[in-house]
Amino acid sequence: MKLTSLALGGLALVGAGLMATSVFAGAGDDAVKGRQGCMKAHGASFGVFMPIMKGEKPFDKAAVAAAFAAEDAACADWDKFWAAGAEKGETLETWAKPEIWSDRKGFEAAGGVWYNAAQAVKGAADEASFKSAIPGLGDGCKGCHEKFRRPKA
Repeated sequence: MKLTSLALGGLALVGAGLMATSVFAGAGDDAVKGRQGCMKAHGASFGVFMPIMKGEKPFDKAAVAAAFAAEDAACADWDKFWAAGAEKGETLETWAKPEIWSDRKGFEAAGGVWYNAAQAVKGAADEASFKSAIPGLGDGCKGCHEKFRRPKA
């Protein structure tokens, strides 16, 4: 009887291990998809911002707020996108460099520069303050991409 219980217990552990593997399989791909979706939302925001910067469209605080709201939604799981173990996708290519995980403080500092610049753009009350804040946001993107993103092949 004890042998049967031990054997069944062992099978349960093996089964649990297989379930855990299936739960975590794709976690890297999910992180890559999440990162890519977040970055695409950032790019879409610049599609709203640049016509204002170029004088092709008037400053529209509601459009700027909507662009940031879309970014917030796309980037809601930011911490999961960059968590330990999310460095690579199983089937998806990533342009995230290993330095994100090996130089965590540097990555977080670069993200902080972007975040502060984004807050300045979000808080812009008029066209002049918007136009003076946007270059900082571009610099925030550049600061992270130069060190922590490899070029697409």
